[in-house]
Amino acid sequence: MANQPQSLDRRALVPLCIFLGTLLTFGTGQIRYSVPEETDKGFFVGNISKDLGLEPWEVAERGVRIVSRGEMQLFALNPRGGSLVTAGRIDREELCDTLPSCLLNLEILVEDTLKIYGVEVEIMDINDNAPSFQEEEVEIKVSEHTSPGSRFPLPSARDPDAGMNSLQSYQLSPSSYFSLVVRGGTDGDKNPELVLEEGLDREKETSHHLLLTALDGGDPIRKGTVPIRVVVLDVNDHIPKFTQSVYRVSIPENLSSGTRVLMVNATDPDEGINGEVVYSFRKKKSKASEIFQLNSQTGEVLVGKPLDFEKYRFYEMEIQGQDGGGLLSTTTLMITVTDVNDNTPEITITSSINSVPENSPSGTVIALLNVQDQDSGENGQVTCFIPNGLPFKLEKTYGNYYKLITNSELDREQVESYNITLTAKDEGSPPLSTETHLLLKVADANDNPPVFTHPAYSAYIPENNPRGSSIFSVTAIDRDSRENAQVTYSLAEDTIQGTPLSSFVSINSDTGVLYALQSFDYEQFQIPTAGSDC
Repeated sequence: MANQPQSLDRRALVPLCIFLGTLLTFGTGQIRYSVPEETDKGFFVGNISKDLGLEPWEVAERGVRIVSRGEMQLFALNPRGGSLVTAGRIDREELCDTLPSCLLNLEILVEDTLKIYGVEVEIMDINDNAPSFQEEEVEIKVSEHTSPGSRFPLPSARDPDAGMNSLQSYQLSPSSYFSLVVRGGTDGDKNPELVLEEGLDREKETSHHLLLTALDGGDPIRKGTVPIRVVVLDVNDHIPKFTQSVYRVSIPENLSSGTRVLMVNATDPDEGINGEVVYSFRKKKSKASEIFQLNSQTGEVLVGKPLDFEKYRFYEMEIQGQDGGGLLSTTTLMITVTDVNDNTPEITITSSINSVPENSPSGTVIALLNVQDQDSGENGQVTCFIPNGLPFKLEKTYGNYYKLITNSELDREQVESYNITLTAKDEGSPPLSTETHLLLKVADANDNPPVFTHPAYSAYIPENNPRGSSIFSVTAIDRDSRENAQVTYSLAEDTIQGTPLSSFVSINSDTGVLYALQSFDYEQFQIPTAGSDC
């Protein structure tokens, strides 16, 4: 009778123990899909249930979900059809800017087995942007004494599409005085230049009107145009000349706004306004021109907006120096941004339990967590650990995932709960760290027998006592909790003068109080010590 609650409790724990023993298994395959940009919400990306080896109805039943990280969710799971769909309209240019390929990575978690699958989705470009020029009209001033073969930089068009859908070529309206050449930049850009084919005569023609067209390679082809007005000037026979054809500099990402990066310098030996050089960015809508500022008079380049190594690590820009007579030349500025340990590691608890039985075996999985650091190199290398002295340990598993498991048997009677501090620390200098806490309760198991407060009891009662009177009480304590700690009292089987003990005394099974069932006569017999059980 005393052992029955213990047996029932163990059977009730069997399903939980089985679950804990199989809590974590990781997938190793990489699933790949592709989807065109600008599709509507709910657009079919791939049959995720099939590729996971599941039936569509198992997606909801087994808790298949996307592991969320970041503020914007681009994809969702259709629990009925078992498919991966878009969560909204996707703009490839917004996500990947000018990268040649746009690959998005997400992780699929099968909750009941905690298998993690990596999914890579390529966002396919569509030709939804035409090449465009920032300038509404470009004016180029050319001296009438300029020699044929001289070149003049023209504005570059920008097309945020990728591959053949991006900018492919330029065309110039027919002219007997000018032709077009396109120079390839170190960054892969196409830089158009105007070439003087025949000597100019200001007295014959004071200006020339041309049209520059930028074309992409889409189907159909999209294009943008900008008018070019060439003004013929009187003699200004020296063009500005930069001290370097290419300026290179490396700067840390934590430079504050207003910090000087470097100074470019161009000289012009002409006198007066023809020798005064004004500096400007050629591509005024480039990412570099948004981040950096250029002093038009001194050529000083300053940090204008906060830098972020994790977003942009390299900037290339063209700076032009133009004198008062309209002559100009260009130089290239290359800025490399170096990483600073400015991002703390992030801990994401993917799955966890809040209670574990005290009789769970070592190796029982408590939680699955992921650590990330947006920095690079040593600054982005993260280790995860917990305080010493706890009956738990962390094991690294798939990628940046860790599992928290029990390292020894637990004892609820010693410690009822643990507030486990999880710490992620990077290897930067100085290192950065972050903490998160996991509260784990230890569930009771019926592993302690009741214990009497005394090993033996003795009592005296007067003879001729009333029947049913209380004659003594015993107390037993059980260190377990709830139903496991509820004690039931009973008398051991015994006889007195051949008569069962239960004919003389009884015990309250809940309170342990002994009662006389008859009146005792001292001269007839003395009651020996009654044994009790609980």
